[in-house]
Amino acid sequence: MELKGKKVLVVGLGKSGLAAALFLRRRGAQVTVSDVRSAEALAKDIPALLEEGIMVEAGGHGLLTFRRQDLIVVSPGVPLETPELAQVRAFGLPVIGELELASRFLKGKVLAITGSNGKTTTTALAGAILEQAGFRTLVGGNIGVPVISLIDESADETWSVLEVSSFQLETTEKFHPDIAVILNITPDHLDRHGSFENYALAKERIFAAQDHDDHVVLNADNVRAAAAAARSVAKVHWFSLEHPVREGAWAEDGFIRFRLSRDLPAETVMPISGIPLKGEHNVENALAAACAARLAGASPEAIRSAIEKFHAVEHRLEFVATINGVEFYNDSKATNVDATARALAAFPSGVHLILGGKDKNSDYTVLSGLLRARARAIYTIGSAAAKIESHLRGVVSIHSCETLEKAVNAAAAAAHPGEVVLLAPACSSFDQFENYEHRGRVFKELVEEWRGWKVWQNA
Repeated sequence: MELKGKKVLVVGLGKSGLAAALFLRRRGAQVTVSDVRSAEALAKDIPALLEEGIMVEAGGHGLLTFRRQDLIVVSPGVPLETPELAQVRAFGLPVIGELELASRFLKGKVLAITGSNGKTTTTALAGAILEQAGFRTLVGGNIGVPVISLIDESADETWSVLEVSSFQLETTEKFHPDIAVILNITPDHLDRHGSFENYALAKERIFAAQDHDDHVVLNADNVRAAAAAARSVAKVHWFSLEHPVREGAWAEDGFIRFRLSRDLPAETVMPISGIPLKGEHNVENALAAACAARLAGASPEAIRSAIEKFHAVEHRLEFVATINGVEFYNDSKATNVDATARALAAFPSGVHLILGGKDKNSDYTVLSGLLRARARAIYTIGSAAAKIESHLRGVVSIHSCETLEKAVNAAAAAAHPGEVVLLAPACSSFDQFENYEHRGRVFKELVEEWRGWKVWQNA
């Protein structure tokens, strides 16, 4: 892909947009960045862009700016239905995402992981396994490192392990992972994709460019993910918590088993008790990572060693503290209802659950059964609070808290020794926080403040 002298517009100056703009400029493109945020909001990034000779359009998108380009690179957070993008696409102007752009320059092999939940943990785990197995390994994508930032480090012998989201996948054309993994597909981002089926089809784009020599790993226990097998030309492998599979990984008699093909005997990889992560959903994540890594060539010994040494990723059912017998867990990454259900299921009872944020057109009533069985109370925050309360009224005690600070203090004060305060909001964070990481960090700070208060109180 020749970039020298090309006029390229980068839409959206998030982490990936900034990385894409700098990459394009250093490859000789004439680059402009357009963002709806004000120049003041972009102040920390603008000087570096201008110094590189990149033009910046802030405070809105100009249609003429869009029309004067040879290529448009759109950041994941920018919907394709943005009017200016919709118009130039209608004119036939190429519009791709940072993932697609990066994939055209990335060297080596690619293991890509998507799904509604578990992507980050499984990506980090798969990367740790391949590294343990002795492969030169890079980890990036939606996990926090733009794929485009991996290009200079990549080589023919590299495995790039990438977390990819539906937002990234909907702008791909030739993105071609050697191994593609779909962990699960449950309702999420319906405010962006419009329908569950549109969202599911965006996930399936992870294998759209694969061929018969590639591999796709699917969740046999998730109906919509399993249905994707009919549309893949790659070699299909499965993972399952519920039953053995012909080709892939499964849980049986307290062990992870793996079979490369139906003609070969099953291997015992490791005991499930060796997985150091809380919750049944993390057994699923370990199965998926083990299957993908085994397909990449990692030995069972490397898989077991890496999994046993693995620590929970920040903001994913992360243990924060025990204060006066009450455990605090940060699952700020639980930004949809299914993720919250998985977090709840990790605890038998006594959960004080903090819910809320920015609604994603979600149905919170599906939490009712788990809440009755495992929760003592819920504490609502953010702009989705009224909807959550209307969906769950009468199911369990509800406390309207508005802010995370009030929710932490109320839940911590109400919880008894042996119980759990859990942040698993089932919503995005953008009504009150910069992102889910910011929300998780604030939660942990508030827990530490509560610890300090209890120490002072008991002094």
